[in-house]
Amino acid sequence: MKLLVEAAAHKASLLQQLGWRAVPGILGHHAANPQSIHALLGYFLNDRDSPTPFPGRDGLLDGSLFEWGVAPPLEKVISSNIELDVLLGLPEIYRNSVAVIEPWKNVGINLQGEEVRASKNIAYILQQIADADSILYPVWQSGAGNHRRLASVLAAGIATVVQGGNPSVHDAASFNGSNASLDDILGLVDELLLHRFSSSGPSIFICLGHQLAAASHIRLIKRAVREVSSATHLPLDVQGTAMTSLRRVCQRIADIGASLPVIKAGKTLAEGWHDTLFAVAPNEQVEVGTRRLLTYRRRSGSEHIPDELHGAHALVADELEGVIDTMLKMERDLRIEMFHSDEVNEEAILFANWAFKLLHDTIVPIRYQVAVSPLSWLLNLPYAVEILSQTAVDDTAWTEVSTTAIYYKDWETHTIRRSFTCQFHPELMADIRDIGKRDGPSYAELKDNDGVRLLVRLLYHGMQE
Repeated sequence: MKLLVEAAAHKASLLQQLGWRAVPGILGHHAANPQSIHALLGYFLNDRDSPTPFPGRDGLLDGSLFEWGVAPPLEKVISSNIELDVLLGLPEIYRNSVAVIEPWKNVGINLQGEEVRASKNIAYILQQIADADSILYPVWQSGAGNHRRLASVLAAGIATVVQGGNPSVHDAASFNGSNASLDDILGLVDELLLHRFSSSGPSIFICLGHQLAAASHIRLIKRAVREVSSATHLPLDVQGTAMTSLRRVCQRIADIGASLPVIKAGKTLAEGWHDTLFAVAPNEQVEVGTRRLLTYRRRSGSEHIPDELHGAHALVADELEGVIDTMLKMERDLRIEMFHSDEVNEEAILFANWAFKLLHDTIVPIRYQVAVSPLSWLLNLPYAVEILSQTAVDDTAWTEVSTTAIYYKDWETHTIRRSFTCQFHPELMADIRDIGKRDGPSYAELKDNDGVRLLVRLLYHGMQE
């Protein structure tokens, strides 16, 4: 009994030193929890004119105090192993919060010359709408070591949002000056993609996060090919037929990956998946401002992409529902805020979708042999990746992959889980400013904003899975 009292006192002392709240939520009269948060997200999405569920609390704080690490609700910042170790002992906090990962200190410089720290907007929106707390992981400051451990903590929360940033995924040197290299951050994203379990929260990858996810898809497929090629046998595969099947499929994936070019406006940017520009490349034009979200369509000039890749994507699009594609069919025109100079290549996502689905379908009849082998991690790979939408700068410059749904199919129940990526910033208003430099939008403003509604809908549906 004495030990329990001492442990509780020690925990209370740590929370006081860090200035962390022990009870989730700040707007309501009761502690927030995943069920209350999910219900309030649904209330927000029901219409565009219902009043705030927190009357009299339509603003959070004085804008000058709305900075990470200064005051609630932005007090929880994991800037070193010290804070992470404390957090690991507080599951009641991280299981009831949304994790926000910053790969860089800002998402760019806006037209007013201000650094934009869009992670604050994520926190503001979720707190204002559903009284959901956020925990910031600024990996550019803290580093991104022990990827598997961190991904396990993140997956235990309500959701993980991977934010944007200035660096380029195709240029490792652009991450210089950060405490996390490009390879460090990609290692963490790899693990996030492998940690979408039935009990985990969804991940939402925004802007640079969207590009990092694309690069990680290719990394994971390469790893699968490499490890299958070097494996000698599977423990339950007495006749070697399962291993032969896996090797044959992985060789086919390697052949297509090595020979698939990335072509943009008639110019070849990459010769195959070993090229640094295969997953992500510079946009034809820097895209900043409000754009209309358009349904994804196969573009002209894509004859260099094998038909089986297009066919696999069409099958996934017909079989599964990615939320954003349904919104485009059922809602009014969706207007979102673009703020980027790099883009994910259509070829890379069509390839990743085909490869993931081919691997999955090959593993289905041999999953028990795979489950007891060093290749068991293959069971955590996505089932498919669908391109959901695109945007246009003009008639010739497109962002062909503006959003994707990452699908996971349960091996035994066949239920689907989803994570999402988007090139645009659904959390930014039209002025491209962060909360603190601008006034926080009212509940009514948030309720009628297309980008915010899209972000909330992704979280709402992802939490159900």
